[in-house]
Amino acid sequence: MAINRIQFQPGLSLNEFLNKYGTEPQCEAALEKARWPRGFICPGCHSTRHCVVWHGRAKTFQCSCCRRQITLRAGTIFHGSKLPLTTWFQAIYFLTQGKNNTSALELMRLLGVCYRTAWRLKHKIMQTMHEREETTVLAQRVEIDDAYLGGERSGGKVGRGSENKIPFIAAVETNADGHPLRVLFSPIQGFSGNEIEAWAKRSLAPTASIISDGLACFRSVESAGCLHLPEIVGPNRKSTDMGCFHWVNTILGNLKTAIDGTYHGFKFEKYAHRYLAEVQYRFNRRFDLQSILPRLLHAAANTGKRPETCLRMAG
Repeated sequence: MAINRIQFQPGLSLNEFLNKYGTEPQCEAALEKARWPRGFICPGCHSTRHCVVWHGRAKTFQCSCCRRQITLRAGTIFHGSKLPLTTWFQAIYFLTQGKNNTSALELMRLLGVCYRTAWRLKHKIMQTMHEREETTVLAQRVEIDDAYLGGERSGGKVGRGSENKIPFIAAVETNADGHPLRVLFSPIQGFSGNEIEAWAKRSLAPTASIISDGLACFRSVESAGCLHLPEIVGPNRKSTDMGCFHWVNTILGNLKTAIDGTYHGFKFEKYAHRYLAEVQYRFNRRFDLQSILPRLLHAAANTGKRPETCLRMAG
């Protein structure tokens, strides 16, 4: 059997990470480059003319036109944080380089911070991943399925009618050779025609060919101009035995295994979109593991500040 080059790529080793981002000045230089790759641009008047002033150890950029001052961290997810950037970069490293998820509790131990700090770090980074993935559009052959996070409460309903399950659409785009390219995990209110239609119009290109299990609501993908090819599943024909659903079943299995094996529990109704985006973000960038960290750093530098009050809100 040929070696899977994606799985066996070297990635960014710990030694390489420490050589590039092991000190605070290295992290500051990397953040400045990620935020202003062509040099400083004033967020107020967009002038590039500036000078640098120091307030203690805080490097501050002052616009020469409007005199506005801005620090390197201001207006990014690092805004207001008293943690050194080295700790932030380590958190980004652990959340991007591992194949499986890293819980806030594990991050607490890895970074040597308290749990609440680790929770904030993780959720700010996951929020960045989520916002980056919101514009993903699938355009080729796409396998879709209805899926759920959570489990039934004692004495409650099971399956699609459970009160304690968060529904989401799992979609896997494959290429002409049948290999998976990208995934989408999209939390929705329920599997109704209106919900699927709204999802299809924002997440599918008209060129996409959709393979579904025949659930009635999935016909609504046609409203986005997509070709719908239902493969009816029933008591005598399980989707797990059908090759046309191989990748969506495989990736859903991996997703649920990773979540169950990492987290003791989280509030599905509030944070499902972030935990799903975490897996989605890594999967969609798995072809080049070394570039995931600088790409996420660029996103973090341009996402905007995300205070804890924002993080605690439901998606």
